[in-house]
Amino acid sequence: MIRDEFGHRLDVKRIGDGERVDLTADEAERTQIAARLGLLSLGRLDAHATLIREGKGVRARGRVRATLEQSCAATGAPVAEHVDEPFELVFLPAPLDGRHDEEVELAAVDCDVVFYDGASIDLGTAIADTLALSIEPYPRSAEADMALKEAGVLSEAEAGPFAALAKLRKSDAS
Repeated sequence: MIRDEFGHRLDVKRIGDGERVDLTADEAERTQIAARLGLLSLGRLDAHATLIREGKGVRARGRVRATLEQSCAATGAPVAEHVDEPFELVFLPAPLDGRHDEEVELAAVDCDVVFYDGASIDLGTAIADTLALSIEPYPRSAEADMALKEAGVLSEAEAGPFAALAKLRKSDAS
């Protein structure tokens, strides 16, 4: 499935080595990205990248910035977040043998590879995907700890192995 909510296609033949590209999502694009990522709102999304040609590949180094709101994982209350993350992506032509459709195990160095059709890269969609990986996966509001405690959920300190040892030690002392 191709997502085009922030699609900014660049013809590989026209990319100048060391070219800087600045992208800013408009309101409609931010609304679509927020819906895809399950965000309450996406008030800002912009990025810049420097593009470097490497044979048939293109390396993009830059920074993504965003302001957004997510729902607290415990209470559902809005949680504001600011993203300001560097990124580095390598765009490579998609393999002709179809191996990219199969499940393969990737090394850490492979996780920043984005396959393209051989003619153009979609920098905008890659940046939106980078944002998705940069946001807090389990946002928590100031009220989250209290709500979890009231629901009977143990904190990490209460549920951890040292807490169990402390309980054993306390029962031995009694």
